[in-house]
Amino acid sequence: MGDNPCTVDALRKAFTSVLPPAQAVPNPVLQVLQIKPIAAQANAPERFRVVLSDSTHFIQAMISTQTNHVVQSGELQKGCFIKLTNYNAQKVKDKKILIIIELEVLKAHGVREKVGNPTALEAATAGQTSAPAAYQTSETPAFQEPAAAPSFYGNKPAPQRNSPIPAAASRAASGGDGGAARSNIYPIEAISPYQNKWTIKARVTNKSDIKSWSNSKSEGRLFTVTFLDESGEIRATAFNQECDAHYEVLQEGQVYFISKCRVVMAKKQFSNVNNDYELTFGRETEIEVCNDDDVPKVNFNFVPLSELERVEKDAFVDVLGVVKEVGDMEEITSKATQKPYSKREISLVDSSNTCVRCTVWGKNAETFDIAPDTVIAFKGVKVSDFGGRSLSMLYSSSMMANPDVDEAHNLKGWYDGQGQRDLSTYQTHAGLSTVGAATGRNDPYKTLLQVKEENIGMNGQDGKPEYFTTKATIVYIKHDNISYPACLKPECNKKVIPRDDDSWGCEKCGVTHPRPQYRYIMTISVNDAFGQAWLNCFDEIGRLIMGKSADEMHELKERSEQSGDEKEYEACFAEAICKTFVFRCRAKEDTFQENSRIRYQVMSATPVNYAQEAAKMVEQINLYGA
Repeated sequence: MGDNPCTVDALRKAFTSVLPPAQAVPNPVLQVLQIKPIAAQANAPERFRVVLSDSTHFIQAMISTQTNHVVQSGELQKGCFIKLTNYNAQKVKDKKILIIIELEVLKAHGVREKVGNPTALEAATAGQTSAPAAYQTSETPAFQEPAAAPSFYGNKPAPQRNSPIPAAASRAASGGDGGAARSNIYPIEAISPYQNKWTIKARVTNKSDIKSWSNSKSEGRLFTVTFLDESGEIRATAFNQECDAHYEVLQEGQVYFISKCRVVMAKKQFSNVNNDYELTFGRETEIEVCNDDDVPKVNFNFVPLSELERVEKDAFVDVLGVVKEVGDMEEITSKATQKPYSKREISLVDSSNTCVRCTVWGKNAETFDIAPDTVIAFKGVKVSDFGGRSLSMLYSSSMMANPDVDEAHNLKGWYDGQGQRDLSTYQTHAGLSTVGAATGRNDPYKTLLQVKEENIGMNGQDGKPEYFTTKATIVYIKHDNISYPACLKPECNKKVIPRDDDSWGCEKCGVTHPRPQYRYIMTISVNDAFGQAWLNCFDEIGRLIMGKSADEMHELKERSEQSGDEKEYEACFAEAICKTFVFRCRAKEDTFQENSRIRYQVMSATPVNYAQEAAKMVEQINLYGA
C-alpha cells in the first residue's frame, strides 16, 4: 500500500455503485480522523460516532454496539487505520452515513497524522442519485437491478423491484397475493433505527401467546414473534390494536414481507434473540404472506450440555439433547404474584455424556407429549445455577422434536448405539453453583507455572477464553480503586455518576439514586510453589476475600481519610493476605495500546478443602510410584 494504506475513493464508490457497498468495495481500508461518544437513550448501550477518511473524502460513521469493545479497550484510536469487514451505507435525513458492523484495526500501519487532504463526501457527491438499490430511500429513484446482480442473499438472483404495495392491501394480508414481490428488500442484520424505507422477507420461527398486563398506569395485551432470514433474526412486539390485527395473520413457519415497523433498542431482559434491535408494530405496519420458501426454517447455535458450566448465569442458549426422563406436571404458586404456574421437569442427555435438567412452564408443561428417547432441540432457554447448571424454558423459548438438522441425526445415531443406559452413569452439573464451585468442575487443574508455560488464554479457537483451576495464596492486594459506585438495581450494576444535587445517576437505566452501592473490582497477586500471577476479582469474590462488603470498605476508607489514621483500613488488607483459595479462572488474550497480554478473571473461589487436596496429592504421588 506504500505511504497511503487507504483504499482511495472507496467512500464515493460505496455510495454510488449499483451494488451493495460491501460488494462494490469489499474490505476497504480507511483512516480514523475522530472518535466521539453519542449521548445514549435510557437503557440503551453506549454508542460511538467516528469520522473516516479514504484519503480523498471523509464521512461520519456509526459503530454497532457489538463492535464497541475496540473503542472501550483503547484499540481504536484517532489516526489509526481500519479494515471494514462488514458495513452498510445509509442515507438518513439527506445525510450519508456508514454503519460499521464489523471492523479490524490494522496495527501494522500504526497511528499517523491525517493522510492526504480529504474533503467532505457530501459535497463531492452532491447531485448524484445512483444509490445502491437495496439502500434506496424516498429521495432516490427506483432502480431495476439486473437479474444476475448479486444481492444480500449471496449468489441468488436479487428480488425483483416493483412499486410498493398499498398499506390497505397488505394489512389484509391473508387475502393478498402471496407471490407479490416487494421493493427495498433488506436483510435483517441491516435493520437499524437510522433508516425506515425497508422491507424484510422473513419466516416466523416463534409466536407467543397473547399476554395481558395491568398496572396503575395502563393495561393492555401483547404478543411477540421472532422473524428469521439468512442474515439473522429479530424480535417483534404487537400491542393492543396491532395485537388483535396481526395475531391470526402471523403463523409459525410461514414466510412474510414485513415493513413500516418502528426499530427500537432490544430489551435484553425480555428477549433471547441475538440482535441489538427489535421491532414494534404500529398502525402503518404492513404484513403480507409470501409463498416463497427459500428462507431458512430455523437457525440453531447449539451448546453441548457439558459446556453449560462455562456459560454465564441467566444467558440464553440453544441446546440439543435426548429426552431421558419426563417428570409429572406440578402446579406451584409464585411468592411474588400469588399466581399458580404449571411446570414439568425433563432430563436431557447428549453425546458429551452429560445430563441436565430442563424446566418447562405453562401451556408447554401442560401439553408436553414428547416421549423419552426422542431427540429434542430447545432454542433460547435460560441458563440457571439453581442446584448447579440447569435450564428453564421461558415464554419466548421454543422447542422442536426430531429437528431435521445434521446435529440431531448424529445425536440419534450416538444414542441408539451408546446412550441407552442408566441415567446415573451420566455426569451432571449438580452442586456447581456460583462462588463455591471451583473444585467440582472439569477444568484442568494447573500450577501457575503451567498456566504461563502453556500460554493458557491464547489457545482458544476464534478468540474464545480458556478456563483453569488453581490453588494459590494471596500475597498482595492493590489498594487503589478496589471498588466502584454501582447502580442499585440488581440486574444493572453499571457505574453511576455523581450529580450536583448529591444524587447519583445511572446512564444505562436512566434513573437517579440517593446513594450508590459500591461493588468490588479488585486486582490481587497470588503465588503457589511454582509461580505468580495477577488475578482480577469482582464483587462476590471480593466479599469472600475481604470478609466485608465494598460499601463497608468504602465507609472505612472515608473515615480513615477524615481522621488521618488508616490503621484500621490497612488492617483489613493485612488480614486478607496469606489466605489460600482454590480459584476457577478464565484466561483471555487482551490488547491495549498495541500491547497484548493475558487477563485472568476469577469466576469462582472456595477455601481449601484439605481432605480433597490431600487426596489429590496422594494421587500424584501414586503416579510417580507407578
